[in-house]
Amino acid sequence: MFRNWILAWTLAGLASAAVPAVVAQDAPRSDQQPAATAPSEGGHRGPRFDPDRRAEMVGKKLNLSADQKTKVTDIFKSEQEQMQKIHADASASQQDRRSKMMETHKASNDRVRALLNPDQQKKWDEMQARRELWQKGQQQPPDGSAPNTDQK
Repeated sequence: MFRNWILAWTLAGLASAAVPAVVAQDAPRSDQQPAATAPSEGGHRGPRFDPDRRAEMVGKKLNLSADQKTKVTDIFKSEQEQMQKIHADASASQQDRRSKMMETHKASNDRVRALLNPDQQKKWDEMQARRELWQKGQQQPPDGSAPNTDQK
């Protein structure tokens, strides 16, 4: 019986010592930048940073024409490039970078809205309002999926 306890404690000690080493190998180094266009698996950044997928989703929700979809894709790609430049600017403070990113995002939203007909603009405004509420934690995610509220 005593041998079983010693074996169990030894295995538990080895497992707890090995976990940090395995996790450290999987974690990206600080000098590596993850690709902004790669959709994350289950993370909060998901497909919204991929301009093509983002334009596809908006196109389906707003029933965009082929020309509108092309222009929206170009707007989202331009926004992504600007965001990457702002993010990489180490000379600006974090608050300044955040402010510039918010301005860039708003300008892109305004450019998209200008491309839309009145019915599409109404849907776009509703989408943006839901997104703002969701960001403030007052509503379920803008894609309509229910948040995970399971508490064990």
